[in-house]
Amino acid sequence: MDLREAIITVPAIMMAVILHEYAHGWMAYKMGDPTAKETGRLTINPIPHIDPFGTIILPAMFIILGSPILFGWAKPVPINPLRFRDLKVGTFFVSIAGVGMNLFLALISGILYRFIDAGYLDFLGNVVTLPLAIFCAKSVLINVVLAVFNAIPIPPLDGSRAVMSFFSLKYWEIFYRFEMYGFLIITILLFTGVLGRIMYPPIIFLYNLFLGV
Repeated sequence: MDLREAIITVPAIMMAVILHEYAHGWMAYKMGDPTAKETGRLTINPIPHIDPFGTIILPAMFIILGSPILFGWAKPVPINPLRFRDLKVGTFFVSIAGVGMNLFLALISGILYRFIDAGYLDFLGNVVTLPLAIFCAKSVLINVVLAVFNAIPIPPLDGSRAVMSFFSLKYWEIFYRFEMYGFLIITILLFTGVLGRIMYPPIIFLYNLFLGV
């Protein structure tokens, strides 16, 4: 990844991770929990959502090291499930909100990419359309990766909480206890290549679907 491409990609990462967290907060608010709003996090202003390491330092390190990929995250939005009008329903919809937002962003980016590819925006000139096309393609990839990754049902990922919502409340403690081991399991799956083999097929399918390639 060259510097120009990396500079174009960073805003796509920030948009994906920040709106992912905003979606969690917005859905929680709709489910009866105003915690995100009370703490000033129910906003699309990127500043309150920025995690110094995950949103700035880590992507910058990837760029400096010439990594072919970029990755990052935003501050988790504070949510209090006990304030949901319905605990199970609220937990389910708040859990899938971030994944839904990433898929929506991938869809919008894919549509815009197709418009550019079809020549509908040629009147803007290559100076605009070329960087915009790169941005859209990167946005589709980043959002698809985030959606697929977060949908994995391993605590504390969003997919695990969505699955948890279908269980009786007496089993929820098991999920919460398992969270402390979740990142260790994810790390092991990542470095053994198992996670990549699980994620690769749906990522490629969705990427090609949204871009129309």
